[in-house]
Amino acid sequence: MSIAFFPQTNPILSYHFEPIRPGLAFSNHFLVNMSFSEKSKRLKVSTNKRFLTYDNGEPFFYLGDTAWELFHRLTRYEADVYLEDRASKGFTVIQAVTLAELEGLTVPNPYGELPLINNDPTKVNEKYFEHVDYVIQKAGSLGLFTGLLPTWGDKWNKKWGAGPEIFTVDNARIYGTWIANRYKEYPIIWILGGDRPIETENHKEVICAMAEGIRNVVGNTQLITFHPMGDHTSSEVFHNDLWLDFNMFQSGHVARDLPNYKFTLTDYHKTPTKPVLDGEPRYEDHPVNWRIENGYFDDFDVRQAAYWSMLSGAGGHTYGNHNIWQFWQKDRKPISEAHTPWKAALKHPGATQLGYMRQLFESRPWQLLVPDQTIVSLPASQIDNVKAALASDRSFAFVYVPNGAAFTINMSRFSSHQLIAWWYNSKTGIATFIGKIASQNYKTFKAPGESFRGNDWLLIIDDYTQDFGVPGIKI
Repeated sequence: MSIAFFPQTNPILSYHFEPIRPGLAFSNHFLVNMSFSEKSKRLKVSTNKRFLTYDNGEPFFYLGDTAWELFHRLTRYEADVYLEDRASKGFTVIQAVTLAELEGLTVPNPYGELPLINNDPTKVNEKYFEHVDYVIQKAGSLGLFTGLLPTWGDKWNKKWGAGPEIFTVDNARIYGTWIANRYKEYPIIWILGGDRPIETENHKEVICAMAEGIRNVVGNTQLITFHPMGDHTSSEVFHNDLWLDFNMFQSGHVARDLPNYKFTLTDYHKTPTKPVLDGEPRYEDHPVNWRIENGYFDDFDVRQAAYWSMLSGAGGHTYGNHNIWQFWQKDRKPISEAHTPWKAALKHPGATQLGYMRQLFESRPWQLLVPDQTIVSLPASQIDNVKAALASDRSFAFVYVPNGAAFTINMSRFSSHQLIAWWYNSKTGIATFIGKIASQNYKTFKAPGESFRGNDWLLIIDDYTQDFGVPGIKI
């Protein structure tokens, strides 16, 4: 069996983000520079295998958003609204699924189209994929990569969900080949899997066959990873597979203060070295452990997961909003107690604050950061809360404190005795200058305000001679 390949008529647009900065009280918005180098259309793994870069070597900050039902539930106008909002907030990757989770094989898209004919992965509906084409092209025009899932996991392991299981080893390879040919010239990061476990050898063979079909078409011009179910990571099954360019884990939605950094550190120390990131952490406005009596995760939960993982060695991070992944609105049945219409949820603060996080990291050569808890001295009660990373050349450090607690820094670990320090407000993206730090072995810092969960700040310590500038303002 074979599928006719779609001719490429829409070349990738080149793009790059630059923040707008009116002083310290800066805007979170980003602009698209369409004249950026053509080489930046492609991504690759960095030389040290810790993060992603453009082809020209410039670091790529993976800031993703889970928009799983994007192709399935939104009109083109609605997709424009969503994508323009995410581009303006500094996101770089939109994670979306072609064969969607919520009855994606039996409920048509807004234009009345289903993706497959008779649920056969070797017989696709051109009209459905023309809509997918539009959304991917729109994302690219805004400087966004699409983290493209060829299918949700219930189509190869119906452990739960709508299914049905339609993939075999043979048709997975055919479908992978077809979809790779269709999107090989677009800004794509391939994400296989889709929130289901590998429980049998056949499950693994199906995923590997789909990966083989993609890789045989795109070569090394597009990256591939795997999105696992909650509390799992791609490295458990696929770490040594050559097709897996970087590891993705799902820390999930089970509990507040879940130490997602443990996943990061575990994969960070694996060999061979591969980048790692949290591809589905606790969602903003998601009921804690799926029970509304536990309350809903808020923007602090989002920030905490992001900074914990990034300062433990991650090469990027994914945001999620419980209402947005499913694009819930009042005429739809909510999944797991969604209660905010998706357009209103676009304004939830966590998304903007992760844009601030990207700006902060890009204001320093963040790719030099190495997780290093030895620079911080803490009371035993705080050891699991405060996370620190020191640049490999010891020129700067980031320390995240999620609860306003005091801690002590070993100043002798830095490359220079001429140091300056800043407090960075993770909620507002505004940096406050602390001052020059006298040469000494240890210095204690206390974050502004009282000590309580949610009073989270970052301490930034810089080598004064490096002239990095204000944290959050791009160098």
